[in-house]
Amino acid sequence: MFDFSAEAGLWGLFLSAFVSATILPGNSEVLLVAVLAKHPDTFWFAIALATFGNTLGGMTSYGLGRLVPAKYAGKLDPRALRWLQRHGQWALLLSWVPIVGDALCVAAGWLRFNATLSLLMLALGKCARYLALAAGWMWVASHVAK
Repeated sequence: MFDFSAEAGLWGLFLSAFVSATILPGNSEVLLVAVLAKHPDTFWFAIALATFGNTLGGMTSYGLGRLVPAKYAGKLDPRALRWLQRHGQWALLLSWVPIVGDALCVAAGWLRFNATLSLLMLALGKCARYLALAAGWMWVASHVAK
């Protein structure tokens, strides 16, 4: 495994989480596990930072969706639009799901969903995902080490 400081790992985690929540590819889950493997004392801060970065990236996609003119509505993911129209802001709890999550954020912006409520749903879903992943990793690491 690479040797890196906690600070460098956390900055990398934040950037990866941000990029992962946009249409650009990223893999913040792998980086979260790497940071926790090397610096387990950063558990809560790493989860908070990953959640913040990923939520910020999701809200960036939301903001871009608000900029999409009505004449380009046909270019938006129809599945994401249907999910949001059927389930409302609750669907944004799934914004962490690869590929479709980005489309949900863009479509929520285009549909002019309430920004504050969208932010809350994005943050809750993304935090739950990172918390489950980190807790699972820590459990596996503690049992394999024995």
